[in-house]
Amino acid sequence: MGARLVARRYLVQGMVQGVGFRYFTEHAARRSRLHGFVRNLDDGRVEVVVEGDAAAVARFEQAIRNGPPLARVDRIEIESRDPAGRFSRFEIRA
Repeated sequence: MGARLVARRYLVQGMVQGVGFRYFTEHAARRSRLHGFVRNLDDGRVEVVVEGDAAAVARFEQAIRNGPPLARVDRIEIESRDPAGRFSRFEIRA
């Protein structure tokens, strides 16, 4: 039986821009072999979309809840999605 694939969209709120959060997120996603993207939003939040193994996504989610040392994560909105397989890697988007 194969791994269960899931997809999630996270909207991360707090002190998450200008503190290395996107680079931290990229590293955590690649370490967990997840595909998707991270980008800053104009309202100060960070959007993260990932697809991959359910257990890896759970570990990744815990990592972004903690964030890098200079970040402060106040709130994360989580939206479950159907994995579409549209990403071939994880990237930082402008």
